Amino acid sequence: MFQIGDRIAHPMHGAGVISGIENRKINGVARDYYLLSLPVNGMQVMIPVDSCEAIGVRDIVGEIDADRIIASISSIEIVETQNWNKRYRENMLKIKSGDLLDVCGVIKSLMLRDRERGLSTGERKMLNVAKQILISELALSKNMEWEAINVMIEAAVYATDPEGCTVE
Repeated sequence: MFQIGDRIAHPMHGAGVISGIENRKINGVARDYYLLSLPVNGMQVMIPVDSCEAIGVRDIVGEIDADRIIASISSIEIVETQNWNKRYRENMLKIKSGDLLDVCGVIKSLMLRDRERGLSTGERKMLNVAKQILISELALSKNMEWEAINVMIEAAVYATDPEGCTVE
């Protein structure tokens, strides 16, 4: 069980700090909820305490792991599917997995695709969500500003030769 003040990561919303634990009655069922305050847009997410494991809520990565994740972005191999629907589904599964390296792969793939061909509205939204998830966690773990982490990610992505991606 997490405590108030713990820094945790939600697979679909990103990382934040538990600002409270409340008991609420929703649809006639009383449950305890973590109140997760996200640094982006001041959003607050209620997470059922008893569902955290099933959702994939976890402690944020440490600073050393955050550095390793950023350093690994340039070496992530991108395998891009031509079919838009299949590519979108595959990327969404990677984001939902909560694995930061998978999220990095989605970001890298979409950023390189955007530079080469542009993105559809759906893919642009997906890129923004993936960046929010990754940057919010790395910024908390490294105690850095959002924009500084974004610059580091962009530098790592564009340090890669765009010819390094393969198309299925």
